[in-house]
Amino acid sequence: MKQGAGLTVGIVVALIAGGGGYWLGGKGSSMQGAGGTAATAGAVVPAGDAAKKERKLLYYRNPMGLPDTSPTPKKDPMGMDYIAVFEGEEDSGDSSTPANPNQVKISTEKVQKLGVRSEAAQLRTLDKIVRAAGRIEPDEGRVYAISPKFEGYVERLHVNVTGQPVAKGQALFEVYSPELVSAQREYAIAAQGVDSLKDAGDIAQSGMKQLAESSLLRLKNWDIPESQIKALAKSGQTKRTLTFLSPVSGVITEKKALQGMRFMPGEELYQVADLSSVWVVADVFEQDIGQVQLGAVAKVRINAYPDKLFEGKVSYVYPTLNEMTRTVPVRVELPNPGLLLKPAMYAQMELPVAAKGAVVTVPVSAVIDSGTRQIVLLQKGEGRFEPREVKVGARSDANIEIIDGVKEGEQVVVAANFLIDAESNLKAAIGGFGHSAHGATPKEGAEAERVVPAATGVSHRASGRIDDYDPKNGTASIEHGPIESLKWPGMTMEFKIANEALVKGLKPGARIDFEFVERGPGEWVITSVKPIVMGQEAGTPASATNAHTGH
Repeated sequence: MKQGAGLTVGIVVALIAGGGGYWLGGKGSSMQGAGGTAATAGAVVPAGDAAKKERKLLYYRNPMGLPDTSPTPKKDPMGMDYIAVFEGEEDSGDSSTPANPNQVKISTEKVQKLGVRSEAAQLRTLDKIVRAAGRIEPDEGRVYAISPKFEGYVERLHVNVTGQPVAKGQALFEVYSPELVSAQREYAIAAQGVDSLKDAGDIAQSGMKQLAESSLLRLKNWDIPESQIKALAKSGQTKRTLTFLSPVSGVITEKKALQGMRFMPGEELYQVADLSSVWVVADVFEQDIGQVQLGAVAKVRINAYPDKLFEGKVSYVYPTLNEMTRTVPVRVELPNPGLLLKPAMYAQMELPVAAKGAVVTVPVSAVIDSGTRQIVLLQKGEGRFEPREVKVGARSDANIEIIDGVKEGEQVVVAANFLIDAESNLKAAIGGFGHSAHGATPKEGAEAERVVPAATGVSHRASGRIDDYDPKNGTASIEHGPIESLKWPGMTMEFKIANEALVKGLKPGARIDFEFVERGPGEWVITSVKPIVMGQEAGTPASATNAHTGH
């Protein structure tokens, strides 16, 4: 009996101890939950918690990973709170958030699909070849015109075909001129008078000599051959016709003389060109003309002789610019053995340009040129890219010099950079250079496919039905409902499509929710498209429900 009583007392004591411990534990937990810390003797506050209270708030970032930050708390268009970023948390390692608000994020799967490839900026020597199209022209210093200096008639033609080759001194044509006959007779009489007055006085001899010299000078000024003048002085007999000879070996490029025709002083009857050396006049683009040096050896290829390579020297850079083609003519003197090169033939000139030494370069494909500035995309991590404005210099066929903006060794995107532009809010990130990109147009979901035409553009939302789509012009006719932000009633109008992928798989008759901006006066561009699922409330993006999952 005593043993049973003792056992009963022991059980009661144990139950009281257990209940008391349970009560104390619950009490402690409730106190800690209410006050945030345990108010027990000897409790130590972790150093990390104290440090956490002293962290510095940097900014608030977009909850959907867009390159949009704010110095004050705000909500995105879907009502989600922006997330606070403290000092030391700029690179959180979150795959959905870029480490830098000016970076863009593309999923690993999309990176693989787009075929993104990067390459390190390298020091290279840019060996460039300036290429220009040109034409063969006669050497202007080797072109001769045959123009009699007196009036007369063409008596006989010895060369009567344009393009006929002639040798130097070959007879071209004969002319008859009453003035020429009279001048010859005058000189013959004066020459005979000088001989007959050898024994006369000095005054008479002097007068006759002056008359003979003036007659001789007149014949020389008319380009009468020296041999004919000597024969005239010796025999005293004048010739009825005068034969004109070719002054050079070449080709007759122009022939205006006709047998029996009358000509006036200075009228061009023949033109002879020496084609043993010709010119290549090439049109060099304005941006390359500064690299063309006189005396540089140029290589010339002719379409008619693809297996032959001609070489000549740059002899002249013309001082004028063709404002229509933005080119400057450059002259190259080219030997023409065998007369293979014909005037007016097309030619392709290649001029190697000496490099100025090793410079930082990237492939030409890495530079996105907007017309006002040049951008490259730097790879900053797995699926993270940062747009960087650069200043470019000289370029070769494959690479371009980076004067400022990229250092040697930095990884730049060299393939699919334009596709990254289409797959991300790149223009909003570019708009954030040097400042936080406040007001950047948001994306509906991390994988939304869109192109934002302007970082500062105001986005409008609407619902409607696709009536027609023109892929050639990139336009779509959409019947939409009222748009409150623009005070528009329901109507059917034409929109530009920023990216063909936005309407891929959609056919006329499909109902959609879409966003658009005004890129220019009266130019409305659709930047986001979401098909309306059956049973879904119109005006609610298909991804809106999923976007708030977990919030």
